[in-house]
Amino acid sequence: MPHDIEVALVAPRYLAGPGDPSWITVPLHRACGWSAAEDPLMPRVILTSPDQQATLRIDPDPDEPWWTVRHARSSDQPAWSTTFDARTPVEIIAAFTDALTDRTPPASSPHPYDLLGQAGWHDAGEGLVSPDGITAVEHYGNDGPWFAEARLSEDDSGLLWRAYLSNTTPPRLVAAFAQALADPTPVRRNPHRIPARTREHTHTRTVHVSVGDVAFALERRVADLSARRRDTASTTPAARPPRVPKQRRAR
Repeated sequence: MPHDIEVALVAPRYLAGPGDPSWITVPLHRACGWSAAEDPLMPRVILTSPDQQATLRIDPDPDEPWWTVRHARSSDQPAWSTTFDARTPVEIIAAFTDALTDRTPPASSPHPYDLLGQAGWHDAGEGLVSPDGITAVEHYGNDGPWFAEARLSEDDSGLLWRAYLSNTTPPRLVAAFAQALADPTPVRRNPHRIPARTREHTHTRTVHVSVGDVAFALERRVADLSARRRDTASTTPAARPPRVPKQRRAR
């Protein structure tokens, strides 16, 4: 019989702690075709999209955001960038990267404030605040950047994590971030890796699951994203070869 292990189900997810970065990096590499830069002498990760337009960078700098996603300017989209602090839960960042790599994005997206409001977030004057008052999302002006911050107190030690999305970040990606931020579904964590200072603010339930279920969770995620990519490819009509006009005979 397979052995069972303890797993903590934590809600709200924005207080669950960072989680495993491979939840993001492995699917990008294996399911979405992002290439990894090899530099064994530097403690960082750099992934580049197949079209060379987007990069994800993880820099373990204690004084700067660890996660940075950048996209170059294209014919119909200005350049944009986003950053996430080290303790941002990986499930929230993954929702952003999953939306980024979706080949069939929705034609329109709901406003992030509408998504948060439906989840019980309330108006705080300069933005919306979570029901427990710990996490806030602000949008500066109609065309300004987006900020999200999880904070237990106003002093420096109270900051848990912060995210920044530039004003040119596509609305569908901002919406995906907001939806994941407000998602009430608990996330899995090692019971011993939940941040001590957030424990009293979370609803945590410990369950026993099989070792295989834990070990293959990432594999299932990779398989699901790979299937999404294949399905998109199979429904996209092949590009027609360019029509070459027939050459006329010289008289």
